[in-house]
Amino acid sequence: MISFVSKNYITFITKFYKLDIYTKKRRWKWILFLSAVVIVIISLWYTNTLVKKIANDERNKVKIWAEAIQRKANLVNYTDVFFGKIKQEERKKVELWAEAYKKLMNPEPNEDLTLYLKIISENTNIPVIVTDKNFNIQLSRNTEFNPDTVKVLQGVLLEEYSQFDPIMYSEYNIVFYLFYKESKLYTGLRSVLNDLIKSFFSEVVDNSLSVPVVIVDSLNQNLIASGNINQSILKDSITLKHALDKMAFDNTPIEVNIVGTGKKFIYYENSFLLTQLKYYPYIQLVIIGLFLLISYFLFSTSRKSEQNQVWLGMSKETAHQLGTPLSSLIAWLEMLKMNGIEKEMTDEIEKDIQRLETITKRFSKIGSEPELTKENIVEVTKKGISYLITRSPKKVKYIINLPEDKIINIPLNPHLFDWVIENLCKNAIDAMGGEGVIRIEMFEDDKFVYIDISDTGKGILKKNFKTVFHPGYTSKKRGWGLGLSLSKRIINEYHSGKIFIKSSAANKGTTFRIMLKNKA
Repeated sequence: MISFVSKNYITFITKFYKLDIYTKKRRWKWILFLSAVVIVIISLWYTNTLVKKIANDERNKVKIWAEAIQRKANLVNYTDVFFGKIKQEERKKVELWAEAYKKLMNPEPNEDLTLYLKIISENTNIPVIVTDKNFNIQLSRNTEFNPDTVKVLQGVLLEEYSQFDPIMYSEYNIVFYLFYKESKLYTGLRSVLNDLIKSFFSEVVDNSLSVPVVIVDSLNQNLIASGNINQSILKDSITLKHALDKMAFDNTPIEVNIVGTGKKFIYYENSFLLTQLKYYPYIQLVIIGLFLLISYFLFSTSRKSEQNQVWLGMSKETAHQLGTPLSSLIAWLEMLKMNGIEKEMTDEIEKDIQRLETITKRFSKIGSEPELTKENIVEVTKKGISYLITRSPKKVKYIINLPEDKIINIPLNPHLFDWVIENLCKNAIDAMGGEGVIRIEMFEDDKFVYIDISDTGKGILKKNFKTVFHPGYTSKKRGWGLGLSLSKRIINEYHSGKIFIKSSAANKGTTFRIMLKNKA
């Protein structure tokens, strides 16, 4: 049969498929895969090194920020202690001023009053009011009211000068009270302290590092202030507690005891930048993985498209090459009949010519949408096997179990389906070395028609169950590795079915299964 195809064309096909296409493709896949792994490892290593370096810098900045917060809290507390000492000093000055005033009111004979006068005159900051027991003003100094109009210490003025306990003294059974309040200097310092306390929390939460911060009371129940954190977290107490626990796990809370506000805890976590850097290598890995998958998909699609073009060109050319000698054979057969050649011989020759016509139709249909018609798959299968039985080695036994009493009509292209049966049976004969049993069984359910073709050959390794359907894969020295690939294309793409290895065992045989949709 093959002698009818031109010598040059056969030489081209042989050279083309003698190349171990599958082996080369598998080798290139491994090379590309290993190259991708190396690129990913190097990229992740370099990125991870940079991320760690930046993360360490960020963490050091956060530590410096936390230490600065602690130092500022200490500074605020120290300032309050310092102001307390100033207040005590002012109290002593007022008491000294009261003693000097008392001495001036009742001097000893020939006593030098210069020192007392100096003490009285040098008080230029502390507001002082001296009253009798009825709060009638006897003397005032450094006050803001007019002594000519205000004669009694009462009302708002009394409240203003009652921030400190008055100093009481008596002279000649007359009781005097010395009232005083903060000096202007101390008031200014107190204002500075209040501003420090007020700005402390705002500076903590409004930090330049964008560090998420939460300030709570000593019981972790009341929220004092927050910054750079999702407000929805703060609204729910349970969510806030979980957030605080996470912050405490990452960084030890800063305990501060600000004067006048009690003990507070400052919870903080890594900056947004540091958090993003932590996940960056994984994001990069996903991006690289997607890129490789897309690249592989495009490469695979391009390769399949190229394969399709090769299949199409070769099949059309094969059909064309077979056409001319086939026409000549038909003519020669008619001449043999007219010359009285035995009918049995001419019938066999006619069968082979019909087979050639079938093969030509098969090749002509590759690459184009085949026409599917309602066919009895039982009859089509039986007819294809009958032809193969007469042309198989005598030591090959066929066991056929087809539902003879059933007509199973499904959408089918007889020429292409017959090609699949032929390929599977020929592969089975090769696997058995020309000696063994081929079992063909068919059954159906509501969804599918099943055809199982089993042999008693050497079997197929499980790792090659899918590989055997790849173009170019063959275990034979002179094989082209096209039969199973064509069979898969015919069943899967043209008939929307499935073909796969159902089972296989070493030196026991292999079972191929075909599944076609039952649309009868």
